[in-house]
Amino acid sequence: MKRLFSPFRDLVYSIPTHPLRCPSRGNTVIKLDWTLFLQFANFIVLLIALNALLFKPLRAALAARKAAIDGDLAKARSLDEGIQSQVAEYEAKLQEARQRGSQERMALRQAAQSEEARLLGTANEKASQRLQALKEQVAGEAEAARQGLRGETETLAREIAGKVLGRSL
Repeated sequence: MKRLFSPFRDLVYSIPTHPLRCPSRGNTVIKLDWTLFLQFANFIVLLIALNALLFKPLRAALAARKAAIDGDLAKARSLDEGIQSQVAEYEAKLQEARQRGSQERMALRQAAQSEEARLLGTANEKASQRLQALKEQVAGEAEAARQGLRGETETLAREIAGKVLGRSL
């Protein structure tokens, strides 16, 4: 285990305690000369180049993507609202059509019932007229039969009385 951590231990012990001087060597770690400024200028130029060539296009692409997503979301919301309004309109029209159908069905039912009542009234009237005519006909025939039987009853009564009495009357 000591062998495993020995390179790290050496590295930790080799870190200078004084930032500008290395105690084991006695010389400075960072030299402040023209190369430091050259490296700083190189870093700034690289930062400007990366900003112009990489970061700005990347930010622009991300912004365009975000704008496209936001636009698509807004479009989806407006389509959803449009669909909701169309569904509500469709349901209102459907409800109206159902009410109209129900009213028409009731009107047809009432018309059929009134037609049925009219037909039944006409049929009843015709039947009662026919019945009245038949009653009058039967009454007339009965009266004629009575009249005929009255004439025959007298002759039959005389014949029966003559047979019973044994003589003619």
